[in-house]
Amino acid sequence: MGAGYNSMKVYLDNCCFNRPFDDQSSLVVRLETEAKLYIQDLIKEGDLDLVWSFVLDYENDNNPFEEVRERVAEWKEFAVSDWKQAGVVTSKANELMNMGLRVKDAFHVACAIFLDASYFITTDKKILNKHINEVECINPIDFIRRYYNEN
Repeated sequence: MGAGYNSMKVYLDNCCFNRPFDDQSSLVVRLETEAKLYIQDLIKEGDLDLVWSFVLDYENDNNPFEEVRERVAEWKEFAVSDWKQAGVVTSKANELMNMGLRVKDAFHVACAIFLDASYFITTDKKILNKHINEVECINPIDFIRRYYNEN
């Protein structure tokens, strides 16, 4: 496909970026890891547009594991846009918190909405179980299934 041609914007949250560093003894975790790594390949190939936010930076900067921090931070260079304005998304984040999302999760999703992401890719069931109209929250495995059905 190539960059820019029918490329869709995706926002991966920190739990998704960190999935390969989780304990891989669970089959679901291994499958989510493989799906997430494939999504990264699609980003590198320009078939998907990665979008980034200050929340990703903040959460990643607070990761106690240096190697994980560095590996996740490298993905910022692949982002086609980077949302840096907390104030602008606060109202939307508050709406999402009222739906039951935790603070960081609400800000992640709000940034994805303001970045006009088509998909918010996460492994966090608390986010996946919420119905958010402005962006589709999806697990990496389900995203790959959807991607292949649409392409």
